[in-house]
Amino acid sequence: MTLATLSVKQLVDSYQWRYAVKRFDPSKQIDAATWSAIEKSLVLTPSSFGLQPWKFFVISSPENKAKLSAISWNQSQPSDCSHMVVLTARKTVDEAYVDSFLAKTAMQRNVSVESLVGYRVVVLGFLKNAMGRHLAWSSNQAYIALGQLLASAAMLGVDACPMEGIAVAEYDKLLGLFGSEYTTIVGCALGYRHSDDHYASLPKVRFDACELVTHL
Repeated sequence: MTLATLSVKQLVDSYQWRYAVKRFDPSKQIDAATWSAIEKSLVLTPSSFGLQPWKFFVISSPENKAKLSAISWNQSQPSDCSHMVVLTARKTVDEAYVDSFLAKTAMQRNVSVESLVGYRVVVLGFLKNAMGRHLAWSSNQAYIALGQLLASAAMLGVDACPMEGIAVAEYDKLLGLFGSEYTTIVGCALGYRHSDDHYASLPKVRFDACELVTHL
């Protein structure tokens, strides 16, 4: 398989172009092919041990997006964007979940489940040591997915706004998560910036690389 790559300039330009959109243009929608690519990139997010302790909810109906705005500090991004993604994480990661992941691994890689016993021991050992901290660990994984989502959108010329200013319990209620293994972690609105969003033209404020990056 030959991989098409971005040039160095294209990569940097994509990140210079993106910003956390404050106002989306509700008349502009992400086309099906572009959204499919973004969604696939989200599913392909790497995770610790490959366990993928998350679920992603995609809200695109105007009615449901309006409901999200009302429980997002009345911010307009959820209602005006094209697609709103809610990233959720597992509260606990148990033996049954690990076994379901290993069964999937065995099927997709055409190996026996028995050949994965050593890996199973390692994973379960980690989870036992992390008992009581599974949600914190799963939340960290969800933020990896958020980063991949933002990067993929930028490279496709799609605007985004990560959103932590949300009422988690209300999100869980709307998404039907009460009593489930999952809880809301963070949201991300995606679509296209409004021409009147003056934040798009503001210079990025970043510390200099020498203040953030250490070479050893």
